[in-house]
Amino acid sequence: MTTELRLTDTNAASDSKGRTWGMEGGLFWWLIAGVGLGITLFFLSLVAFKSSLATSVGVAVIPMALDLAYIFGLRQGKPPGYDRDLLEQGIVGNGFGPQNRQLPKHPLL
Repeated sequence: MTTELRLTDTNAASDSKGRTWGMEGGLFWWLIAGVGLGITLFFLSLVAFKSSLATSVGVAVIPMALDLAYIFGLRQGKPPGYDRDLLEQGIVGNGFGPQNRQLPKHPLL
């Protein structure tokens, strides 16, 4: 009987896409895009359309709020493809699996 210790390379570090400011993977770029769009809309609303400061801030907050809701509601801490699966379920339905809501109740309960 051999009692040698066998070492294998698991590549556990290659499974992670990294973290930036506590956000997984490339979610940081979604945040940058939302802030950039908010700033652009703020200046367009303020300068080009000559809106008030409060209106311009209100317009600028909308894309940033939607972006943060998408990041923290549908991507952060969820499995890969969760957002796409949720969208597909809303459009198509549950698919070929059994529908729990449509199963008959147990006759003895």
